[in-house]
Amino acid sequence: MDTPAAVRFKVDHDEETSFVDLVKGPLAKRNAEIDDFVIQRSDGSPLFYLSGAVDDADMRITHLIRGDDHVPNTFKQILLFHALGAPLPAFAHLPLIHGLDKGRMSKRHGATSVQAYREMGYLPDAMNNYLARLGWSSGDQEVFTREALEEKFTLENVGKSPAIFNPEKLLWVNAHHLRQTPAPRLTELVASLLAARNLPPIVSPEGRDEAWLLRAVEAHRERSRTLVELADGLEPYLVDEITYDPAAAKVLTEGVTGPLAEVAARLSAMTDTRPEAVEPVFREIAAQYGTKLAEVAQPVRVALVGKKVSPGIFEVVALMGREKSLARLRRALAYIEKSGDTRPSGSA
Repeated sequence: MDTPAAVRFKVDHDEETSFVDLVKGPLAKRNAEIDDFVIQRSDGSPLFYLSGAVDDADMRITHLIRGDDHVPNTFKQILLFHALGAPLPAFAHLPLIHGLDKGRMSKRHGATSVQAYREMGYLPDAMNNYLARLGWSSGDQEVFTREALEEKFTLENVGKSPAIFNPEKLLWVNAHHLRQTPAPRLTELVASLLAARNLPPIVSPEGRDEAWLLRAVEAHRERSRTLVELADGLEPYLVDEITYDPAAAKVLTEGVTGPLAEVAARLSAMTDTRPEAVEPVFREIAAQYGTKLAEVAQPVRVALVGKKVSPGIFEVVALMGREKSLARLRRALAYIEKSGDTRPSGSA
């Protein structure tokens, strides 16, 4: 019985194989440097070189665009295309993506799958923009819509050197796209993210509805860089209890008890909590205590959302609503009374 054997492609070692790469330009290799390579294993299964060439020829592929680590394979595939009598596609080998340490991109550099970035709150158009701009340029322009990329992208403007993947730059691009995304679409995206967190429903007897969410998204989008950050900013409005950020909790001291109590008292007598109705109340309280508006707004902000950063305090009160704002202020006062001036972090 014959022993199964692999099948090799016999290379004419006296010739040279060449092609013009759309990124790298003319490339050539002496066939003497190419071994008679295996195209079929001993079990009868084809190798990538053969199956790829046959499939591309059969489907009449016009362009093969891939990483430049495939350049050595291309010379072998060209030999197979010639042997098959098939026309050559155009080849474009893109430089590989490197991390900030100039090493080849890998898991040690962070997330490497598109799904992972989606779960981190990155928008598809932002990811598309950043990846297209990575190693390609169109003047100094950094931000592109998908339509602009379709219009301007050419392989001729792809760089020949490895591109550096900068997570901070991606975050900047995503923040720009997040601000430019139409509010209704952004609201739809963040609503799905909030629903996945098993939070209380957005629509509630407290006055929250789709219009409320749209307004909340508009208020928070400028301070958010990802959908996750946007959802994090909206979460305090939906939950019954919040946890103070440790740094923010330091604001809640005995020295702010008076202004907090006064805000609570004034708010309890109000029926209109729109920003334009709330603002004069805060200014009057600041004048009453002989302090700056910020000295009143900041402890109220921490009491309401548990953080030192948020949209303007008047908008926060309006979005939080009268009853929940009062409940948060009273809990903050109780927290100060319980902890004294020791300033620990904790739950409210």
